[in-house]
Amino acid sequence: MTHVITRSCCNDASCVPVCPVNCIHPTPDEPDYGTAEMLYIDPESCVDCSACVEVCPVGAIAADYDLEPDQARYEEINAHWFAGPGRRDYEETQYVAPVRSWPEGGALRVAVVGSGPAAFFAAEELLSQRGIDVAVDMFERLPTPGGLVRFGVAPDHQDTKRAAKNFALTMKRKGFRLFLNTEIGRDVSMDELRRRYDAVVVAVGALADRQLGIAGEDLPGSHSATEFVAWYNGHPDFAHRTFDLSHERAVIIGNGNVALDVARILATDPERLAGTDIADQALAQLRESKVREVVVVGRRGPAQAAFTTKELLSLTQSAGIDVVVRAEEIVVDELSERGLPDEGSIERYKAELLAEVQGNPLTGGRRVTLRFLSSPTEIVGDGWVEGIRLQHNRLVLGEGGRLDAVPTGDVEELACGLVFRSVGYRGAPVPGVPFDDRSGTIPNVEGRVTDPESGADLAGLYVSGWIKRGPSGVIGTNKRCAKQTVGHLLDDFREGRLSAVVPEVDDIASLLPEHVGLEGWRLIDAHETDAGREQRRPRVKLVDVASMLAVARSQA
Repeated sequence: MTHVITRSCCNDASCVPVCPVNCIHPTPDEPDYGTAEMLYIDPESCVDCSACVEVCPVGAIAADYDLEPDQARYEEINAHWFAGPGRRDYEETQYVAPVRSWPEGGALRVAVVGSGPAAFFAAEELLSQRGIDVAVDMFERLPTPGGLVRFGVAPDHQDTKRAAKNFALTMKRKGFRLFLNTEIGRDVSMDELRRRYDAVVVAVGALADRQLGIAGEDLPGSHSATEFVAWYNGHPDFAHRTFDLSHERAVIIGNGNVALDVARILATDPERLAGTDIADQALAQLRESKVREVVVVGRRGPAQAAFTTKELLSLTQSAGIDVVVRAEEIVVDELSERGLPDEGSIERYKAELLAEVQGNPLTGGRRVTLRFLSSPTEIVGDGWVEGIRLQHNRLVLGEGGRLDAVPTGDVEELACGLVFRSVGYRGAPVPGVPFDDRSGTIPNVEGRVTDPESGADLAGLYVSGWIKRGPSGVIGTNKRCAKQTVGHLLDDFREGRLSAVVPEVDDIASLLPEHVGLEGWRLIDAHETDAGREQRRPRVKLVDVASMLAVARSQA
């Protein structure tokens, strides 16, 4: 018997150090960790002790005999990963969490800007240090914390949202304070923060979207997947948007995990979403939806698809959704074959899953069609989206061995009434912090923010998460990212390189009379979960700032 890691794995790696036989990989110090879709348990090494089950923050680990029907494939996926060449060489090493030391008696005050996974992982890494007095104040523009977990994870992936329980534990730590409803540049400046704290960690994520750069992109009916995701998750900036769902076909450009999330939500029977924390107004609109087919378009082939295996399985296992591929588009060509890792790779497994999809019987339900080797050239319509022109591509070997998609000259026009672009997120500038507009990130070296002109470190200023490295990885990837940033911060503190706190300045709270603190968030959380309990849902989200503030201040 063995234990199995399933779809909801967030790569947090809490399970790695508790495993007595080192059978969970890749570990945070192994090369594959940064690119792995999830963590995996070696069935040949696992001793079935279940220590990993106790510490998994998202309930992603189960015994092989206790897997739910939709988790059964993960026993095969875990074993498949270890079939790759050299994978069991990992047994010769044992992951050991790093231990830091510094002179005792010091005190460290840090401001963390943002409240998503990267922010909370940074706060936890700081507050869990021993031998030093650490205080962390966290600042968030909205009256609710959570970032990506609250506003980015799809509502039908409640298991992944369990990562928030670790954030709640961090908020209970001594030395932690929460400043919600506080925007940097509006309510307090970065200079004011830097005067009051030894260090500032910016972890605001990347909520802006990338453009396609094609004609017709600004037509009504053309949207970013970013705003649609924020809409159905109840983000106050997007909660009251409307989307015309009266057309039978929608097209999504891009085939990453976000694209598949959007496709799945559009194609799912709304009554299956009614038991989730989806925003009420989104559920109401989806109940009126006439969308029956969602076409997901990727510019390269199936072997280069950006979605993960677990996201593909989530789609193919969704009740009432037919997943369709074109036989000629899922053939792994010779160039792709040469670029794929050896037998046992997850990349090959994903290609095999797509081949399986071709043979699945159709049920007549709503349909998600996965298209490959196509790129949009124009969105067409007279005052509204009426279709999209796609050019067919072939793969060629480009610079550095990269496989590039080049047009074949064949073009088709696909009728549709709704287009979503899902070609990547990008960060937005934070007032008082350098910003690289080309990459959509804050310039840095391993988390130390740098001056864009001189390249020198800006003492006491740090960055973590997507705004540091770009939109890559999953929730748990931010944990490793935060460890790297905080590690450098602690090194700088120990060696006296942090910016000096200005003595005798007022506590930051005196500048922020309108902020919502931890107790205010707890009132919002209780209000939402109590309302959810009445409807047999995880929570019923408040979706506008005024309502959130009213609840947060109801016991003032």
